[in-house]
Amino acid sequence: MSKPVTNRREFLGTVGAMGTASVLAGTLGSVTGFAAEPKEKLAIDGGKPVRENGLHYAPYGPQFFDDTEKNELIEVLESKSPFRWRGDESKVLKFEKAYSEHIGVKHALGVTSGTTALYTAVAALEIGPGDEVILPAWTWYADYDAIVLSGALPVFAEIDNSFAIDPKDIEARITPRTKAIIACHLQGTPADMDAIMAIARKHNVKVLEDCAQCCGGRYKGKFVGTIGDIGINSFQLSKTITAGEGGAVVTNDPKLFERAIRFHDVGVIRSPYSEALNGGILAAFAACNFRMNEFTGAVLFGQVQKLGEICKRLRANYRKVRDGIADLPGLKLRKTPDVEGDLGVGVFIDFGTRARRDRYIRAMNAEGVAASGPGGSAVLPADERIEKKSTIHPDWPTFNTPQGKAIKYGAESCPKTINYLDRHAGVIMDPNFDENDLQDIIKAIRKVYTAMGSA
Repeated sequence: MSKPVTNRREFLGTVGAMGTASVLAGTLGSVTGFAAEPKEKLAIDGGKPVRENGLHYAPYGPQFFDDTEKNELIEVLESKSPFRWRGDESKVLKFEKAYSEHIGVKHALGVTSGTTALYTAVAALEIGPGDEVILPAWTWYADYDAIVLSGALPVFAEIDNSFAIDPKDIEARITPRTKAIIACHLQGTPADMDAIMAIARKHNVKVLEDCAQCCGGRYKGKFVGTIGDIGINSFQLSKTITAGEGGAVVTNDPKLFERAIRFHDVGVIRSPYSEALNGGILAAFAACNFRMNEFTGAVLFGQVQKLGEICKRLRANYRKVRDGIADLPGLKLRKTPDVEGDLGVGVFIDFGTRARRDRYIRAMNAEGVAASGPGGSAVLPADERIEKKSTIHPDWPTFNTPQGKAIKYGAESCPKTINYLDRHAGVIMDPNFDENDLQDIIKAIRKVYTAMGSA
């Protein structure tokens, strides 16, 4: 690999020896940093790509389907009893027990999706009209919608360069009406839970962890979802383990667990939960039906047995790529509060500007290695229906309070979030990438990054 030009004097000397055109000619345009000319012509300019066949990740969970899930499903079919309330034989119950034991939490409840898990967790926290909930400006719609449909008011905070909520931006948004903070662990990286929990405890507000994009992730030795007051996960196709759909609510608080049970099952509490909670301490209340069925439970019971292996492989591949590019000059990787606990979903680089980021993406794709900007979420305040505060009824309480009428959304409310997202691009990892795949990823990143020059 060519030695980078590291200072102005060396740069001018190189110009004198080689000519301005030779030094400044770049495959992606002009040199934007003092980087040496690449030895290889980039594929985007007609050079030979690193890979002829494109390299893309695939959803993790289905890659690990085998006779384990198949046999669990057959048992449900042969039982002719796919409704989850079937005592100790319930596949959903077996999944809940296996999942709670795996992540080290007292209570886990299977529900129909990550979205309904959020609705259930919000109901468990007794969030409603007059309350405010702080959430990151970059996350999935379900976090916002769960707040709105509870009648509470969403208050957006900026993210930092971990793509998670910026703890420095939370405290200024807390008011006497703040009921909870939603900490979202996005694209495999845990949020800064020490700082978030310290703020929450100082102001006596609850913390809901959204782990939908970080199932199996850890923060300082603890699994995400077990640190705050209540957590949720999703098992939709794109998640770490999957049954196509499905979700879970987890907590160590028996009262929150009982409220979650009742809310997800038309207000009642059934066996074996009634025995486990000594009959419960709460009365029934208006609720929903988010019960997981036995087919979903069967697949997830099989999948949770593979969660550790999936995460182990994903992290190993992530570390190999990070290590393989660590010596690149001026490299700025996405921040992670816990590099060991990070799930390793993607290797993201900060290119300083959107233009440079976009050039990198185009060049990497031409090399046969898929790259993209941050994904799986949206800049919610900039979404038209959120900016316009659209709800299911004009008298919906969320935006009819003085605070609801006064709050302003829109892209101008989260400029730092947009800036961080515009600057980053990454390659998504796969637990089944082999050594050749990883070396091709490393080669492509080094090739393109070197050609572009450090920021």
